[in-house]
Amino acid sequence: MGLLKDADQAKLRETFSALTNDVRLVMFTQQFECQYCRSTRELLQETAALSERISLEIFDFVADSEQVKLYGIDKAPATVVLGERDYGIRFYGVPSGYEFVTLIEDILDVGGRGHGLPPEVLTVLAKVDKPIRIEVLISPTCPYCPKAVRTAHRFAMANELIRGEMIETSEFPYLAQRYNVQSVPHTVINEKLSLVGALPEIEIAGKLIEALGG
Repeated sequence: MGLLKDADQAKLRETFSALTNDVRLVMFTQQFECQYCRSTRELLQETAALSERISLEIFDFVADSEQVKLYGIDKAPATVVLGERDYGIRFYGVPSGYEFVTLIEDILDVGGRGHGLPPEVLTVLAKVDKPIRIEVLISPTCPYCPKAVRTAHRFAMANELIRGEMIETSEFPYLAQRYNVQSVPHTVINEKLSLVGALPEIEIAGKLIEALGG
């Protein structure tokens, strides 16, 4: 029995009919699958099967070192959402629960809809002239987390110097400990500036400039 119900599959097929560009999902697992690797792989396989515009490639985190380096992957399971280019969209952990909706929305954005950010936010993001890594630590049962993850991913689409990462805390507890995560969503910018909660896009954009010393 699959992870996605028949009704959900039918709805997603209809949703994906709006895709105008091809989308590639790239997953990193291990030969002896980690605790959450199998769930991630099965979920992505079922999702990719719902549209001819979506393809899935699976690499080994240990054996496929060139691909790991190419995409800058540092832990598994990891999922990269690619469109016309690598937008810097990353999921670390199973994109399940509320975060499955984030995955679907990202596919739609990359597949032709675009990031949809307002002009005032884009004006601030245009000032980002050095690499920025946005890590959003989440729980799949948190209803506020998708907004924070989506903001990071949309920012990544808007500026090639920005990478947006979802990190599931129960799968990577050492990161939750490192960043002293007490509640989620917990956003970390360049491993030094932390934000708690699903903040407005314009506020987060301003924090990126602050993290760069601007």
